[in-house]
Amino acid sequence: MTEPIVVTAIFVPAPGQFEAVHAALLPAIAAVHEEAGCLLYAIHRAPDDSIVMIEKWDSADLLDAHGAGAAVAALNASLEGKLARPVDVTRLEPLPAGTDLQGTL
Repeated sequence: MTEPIVVTAIFVPAPGQFEAVHAALLPAIAAVHEEAGCLLYAIHRAPDDSIVMIEKWDSADLLDAHGAGAAVAALNASLEGKLARPVDVTRLEPLPAGTDLQGTL
């Protein structure tokens, strides 16, 4: 059995592009929620107006399939020219602490 994997992806909109980036993410989120292995795929606005996506996948293999899939390709195309820099994607290693429910994603 493989362990779930958590990922963050940080989108930094180009000046004046926050709403366009947000709008581009919405159909991608709906599509990804239907993908095998997607446990969490949610966005949050940071104080600097970047958009932080938090993802959780059943396995690294399913995450890799997602990364090579149609939803990500469509999202990348829809974001062209709207970001100040490339998306910063980080795979995280859990360091469980506290209760099982509260100490891990």
